[in-house]
Amino acid sequence: MRTLTDIRSSFIDFFKRQGHEPVSSSSLVPKNDPTLLFTNAGMVQFKDLFTGQEKRFYTRATTAQKCVRAGGKHNDLENVGYTARHHTFFEMLGNFSFGDYFKDDAIEYAWTLIHKEFGLPKDKLLVTVYSEDEEAAAIWKKVAGFSEDRIIRIPTSDNFWSMGDTGPCGPCTEIFYDHGPHIPGGPPGSPDQDGDRFIEIWNLVFMQFEQFADGSRIHLPKPSVDTGMGIERIAAVMQGVHNNYDTDLFKAIIQSSMELTKTSDPASRHSHNVIADHLRSTSFLLADGVLPSNEGRGYVLRRIMRRAMRHAHLLGAQEPLMYRLVPTLVELMGQAYPELGRAQALIVDNLKLEEERFRQTLERGLRLLDEETVKLTSSQAFPGDIAFKLYDTYGFPLDLTQDVLKSQGRTIDMAGFETAMAAQKAAARAAWVGTGDAKNEQVWYDLKQEHGATEFLGYEVTDAEGMVLALVDNEGKALEAAFAGDKVQILSNQTPFYAESGGQEGDRGFLSNATVKVKVVDTVKRLGELHVHIAEVIEGTLKIGDHLKLNVDTERRLQVQANHSATHLLHATLRRLLGDHVTQKGSLVAEDRLRFDFTHTKPLTEEELRTIERDVNHQIIANTVVETHLMDVDAAIAKGAMALFGERYGDEVRVLSMGSEVDQAYSVELCGGTHVSRTGDIGVFKILSEVGISSGVRRIEAVTGMTAWQYLYEANQTLQQATNLLKTAPVEFMEKLTQALNDRRILEKQVADLRQKLALAGDSSSRQSGAAKQVGNYKVIVRQFESMPTKDLKPLADKLKQEIETGVVILTNREDDKVSLVVAVTDNLVSNLSAVDLVRLGAEALGGKGGGGRPDMAQAGGVNPVEIPTAIEKMENYISSH
Repeated sequence: MRTLTDIRSSFIDFFKRQGHEPVSSSSLVPKNDPTLLFTNAGMVQFKDLFTGQEKRFYTRATTAQKCVRAGGKHNDLENVGYTARHHTFFEMLGNFSFGDYFKDDAIEYAWTLIHKEFGLPKDKLLVTVYSEDEEAAAIWKKVAGFSEDRIIRIPTSDNFWSMGDTGPCGPCTEIFYDHGPHIPGGPPGSPDQDGDRFIEIWNLVFMQFEQFADGSRIHLPKPSVDTGMGIERIAAVMQGVHNNYDTDLFKAIIQSSMELTKTSDPASRHSHNVIADHLRSTSFLLADGVLPSNEGRGYVLRRIMRRAMRHAHLLGAQEPLMYRLVPTLVELMGQAYPELGRAQALIVDNLKLEEERFRQTLERGLRLLDEETVKLTSSQAFPGDIAFKLYDTYGFPLDLTQDVLKSQGRTIDMAGFETAMAAQKAAARAAWVGTGDAKNEQVWYDLKQEHGATEFLGYEVTDAEGMVLALVDNEGKALEAAFAGDKVQILSNQTPFYAESGGQEGDRGFLSNATVKVKVVDTVKRLGELHVHIAEVIEGTLKIGDHLKLNVDTERRLQVQANHSATHLLHATLRRLLGDHVTQKGSLVAEDRLRFDFTHTKPLTEEELRTIERDVNHQIIANTVVETHLMDVDAAIAKGAMALFGERYGDEVRVLSMGSEVDQAYSVELCGGTHVSRTGDIGVFKILSEVGISSGVRRIEAVTGMTAWQYLYEANQTLQQATNLLKTAPVEFMEKLTQALNDRRILEKQVADLRQKLALAGDSSSRQSGAAKQVGNYKVIVRQFESMPTKDLKPLADKLKQEIETGVVILTNREDDKVSLVVAVTDNLVSNLSAVDLVRLGAEALGGKGGGGRPDMAQAGGVNPVEIPTAIEKMENYISSH
């Protein structure tokens, strides 16, 4: 028997031999199509190749693409588990030609693979073609030798594919397998085609035309091929079973489910099918970054989770079941899809947390359902207002209520449900009070009510596509369009742009399409859930409904992430070194630096700073994986996770673990920001400064990555220049520098002594009024200097005081447009004359302010050198009058 794993690898290997490039499956969250909730076909990741907007090095490719159909247009949720072939998650095998080969080769490859490689008998196969595509019919006759009754012409859109109302389109040919007359159903195109006898196993799409808005078509210059084979269906055929849930992979998961629940009776089979299917979809969605929530993709994920969990409840599971099945899934599919293994801890955490919560919700909801249904007649619909109460008050999803009632043969009064929902929204709007500018806040409240929260894709990708939902100017006015030069706030349905929060700055980058280019200068949150791009239109006209490529400035994001993760390591290090009293009091995570404020009562020593740098860099060098878990906030804090200052947390939180110490993570914090994948991505950590900013709060500023490298490079360059000046090696630099500074101090002392000697001897560079002169009853020495170091004036005044024994010394020094003034009074005269009074009098004449010192020695300055004679005269007049 060929296992599903064998079939997948055989398919890829076959097309690899035919010159196709094997391409990994893209994420379940499509980055290039904002109209899709989830990736639902193999061609989604190649859309831009088919339209010619993108070129790659290959023109033919093959993939095994993971797909989800559980919301929107493609929603198989209600049928899953009850039919043989409906799934929320499935794998689509495909081969693609981008203007390379066309119908002849595509059909020949398909026939060779299924008939010769896979060994499916010819008499069990038939094909459909579009009724106008005689070319494809002729090729099938030639390649497979099919007779006319084996080639069914379909005139409907079932066999004509289009990307949209306009754009590439073309006919299809589908390959069907006949499971035999013992199964009800007729061939495609017949009245009973919906039976299960004839099953489509492969669809070949020929992109042959380009369609225009007026309905006209032209031939594409390079027609292309897009094929899709459901691996679950072909596995059922090749394993000789009719039901997909009887194939090897499903059987293994179902067997694990039966063992854990101790139920294997036929009546329980539908529930095991649901659990097996939903385990795959929820695990893969979680691995691709979708987390359960009440909005968008997260809401669909939660619906799938809770539907499976209800079936676990029906099976009598007393403890959460889903998370215990994850190891089985990883073992079966982890080799083909390594992201499952990488995200296993995250998947387990989410499933366990969600099921623990949901069991409480389920008990309350089922109790209320029972209470209400007993009041109804057998034909009466369930009241819509009660269904809304279950949804709004108890968190019981509408489709889960429908699922429970379906088993009773009962429907819901949907008109009543919609009326109750409308009333609730009206009441919420009336009660809402904005927190900022009323006009500006109101527009965002209305947009949140209309569109819900923004889908944030930035944990997984930095490039995606989004659809413009709203344009708002800086005054809070809603716009229909924005033009080149306009500054505008842009709301899209999804975005990879991180909105400023928790100290991390918002992302920057560009939004664009073929006619529009927009520069994003910041991204902010409105009302906590709307990611809004603060932007300027550079080219073209931007309109509501436009599809845009959203490109984050990746280099800047990486730098911000490195700084953010370093902040976590710094926080953990500070607590280990200084004590548990250290808590965060604020932070800034920018592209060029990080700033971290924390509680501590005294400055850090040089040794402490060195230890902090060493320990943080030790964790960086260890290059451990940064892990993300989703937890209940109380459980996360109980586990030791640190809550960050200023953050608001909901019931569920992201818990970031990084670094390692013995058998535990080095840092565990609650954080909604973006981070590096491994600690080594931080590069290097360097502290720039540590200062106090308020009583009991210190601040560290630091750099990481290339910014740290640049800082260290410049510091090394400075050291190299200094060593060159001292003509020494770096290892001897401090010794040489210390010697040079000591030599300088000695020389400075010698020069100062010489200046004093020259001044005392009447140096020709000074202008003086001779030796001591009599001013009133006192001897006075006045000396005027130019360009003498100010610090030498006081020592000189002291020596002159000693020479004069009784009297006053007045010294001035002129340097450019500034004047320094020193006045000294011998100790035996300070009771009559104060140096402070004299110096202030002189400073006033020199255009200075104040001056001070002691009664025996005072100093001041001024800005009017030409007034030196006047200042001296005023001081002498004061002396003579005392």
